[in-house]
Amino acid sequence: MKHVIYLIAALSFLCATIANAALLNIVPETVEAEAWTVLDPQSGQVIAEHNSHVQRAPASLTKMMVAYIALKEIKAGHLRKDEILTATPIVELVQWDESQMYLKQGEQISVDHLLAGLVVMSANDAAVTLAERISGDIPRFVERMNKEAKALGMNDTHFQNPAGITMPEHYSTAADLARLGRVLVTETPDYLYYSKQQSFSYNQHFHRATNILLKQDPTVDGLKTGFTKAAGHNLALTANRMIANPNAPERRLIVVVLGSKSGLKRAEVAHRLMNLAYTYTRNEVAIKDRQLIAELPVIKSTLKMFKVETQQPKLITTSLYDQAYAIDLQAFDQAQQRIMLNTGNGQIQAIEPLRETQTQLNVEMNEKQLTAPLAKVMKLATVTVYQNNQLINSFDIEDDVQIEEANIFERFLLWIKSLFSIFSSESSELKIYPLDQ
Repeated sequence: MKHVIYLIAALSFLCATIANAALLNIVPETVEAEAWTVLDPQSGQVIAEHNSHVQRAPASLTKMMVAYIALKEIKAGHLRKDEILTATPIVELVQWDESQMYLKQGEQISVDHLLAGLVVMSANDAAVTLAERISGDIPRFVERMNKEAKALGMNDTHFQNPAGITMPEHYSTAADLARLGRVLVTETPDYLYYSKQQSFSYNQHFHRATNILLKQDPTVDGLKTGFTKAAGHNLALTANRMIANPNAPERRLIVVVLGSKSGLKRAEVAHRLMNLAYTYTRNEVAIKDRQLIAELPVIKSTLKMFKVETQQPKLITTSLYDQAYAIDLQAFDQAQQRIMLNTGNGQIQAIEPLRETQTQLNVEMNEKQLTAPLAKVMKLATVTVYQNNQLINSFDIEDDVQIEEANIFERFLLWIKSLFSIFSSESSELKIYPLDQ
């Protein structure tokens, strides 16, 4: 790995923003789905995508939002997993042909069982029961769903019901659902306890998880399946794998596939996309933990220079595929975990992932000095990351700056000291340190 740094800015806390270009160019016609995306939740970068912002019926992938809200309520102390709820007449509205736990009015059930029914069984009666408990009624819960979607930046999503039933104004996108999957695994990781269950039984009703990859691949632990005639077969998939990287020994990926022709096909496509991404991309440390980046001069304070250093490492995702040819997904051999390609000599050969990558980090400074008093979060810079002259990531650099203003006596002493500064070797100019890798 080799990083080239062109302009360095002061930073203390790294705040990820919008990831940019996809890393792997996959021929859309070789992927048997209407829309799809592959996301690295650690870096926030899109690895590959097609029609990922096209609005489609999400079907039961809708229930990921229901679970997210319920788990947020549990985290906030407004709901408990062991809380016992009594099923209301709302469960009688669930039709016979809908996925359900077969709850009856007056029946008592725990929130924990409802979450398992929601995620594993994809039970619509579990969805409406949780919705009614959290918000009082379904319309207010749907309003909450849309509020949460907006807060997460799911700008191409609108919900009309908590179950995922097809309705004219009920839609989402592969990109938005991947974004939701990212917050599920990072903010409410308890979701994975339910999504990795291969089966669930309730009141003598047995249901085997329709995410067949849970049984085929031990690294897979979620996220959700969905199907309606309007949507086709949908799958939000995630896996967490051990990798040979001492800085980040585990790596999670998220794949969303919408509009496949069958349950088997959605699993095959999602798994192939995921394995391809694991093989031909990797995470690298762009900026190290506790790394001193710069010192900013401070005016009107006894603090002369504001030391700026990272509070956590910043990961970026890079491509390990260097061929000029776009990727035919069908040419990815699942057994060898390699793309098999005719590179021009008439022979099919396995394309090995790169061992070394080169990236360029450009940092645009927003501040050259700080003036006391300060007590606010400041956006100090924006970092853009390029690989092979392609923009692959960008993130804002923020810091919670707390600097007190010097009193009158201290300012007088600072003024006296400044008169003699011309004889001093001390510098009060911006100091920038190289980010050696």
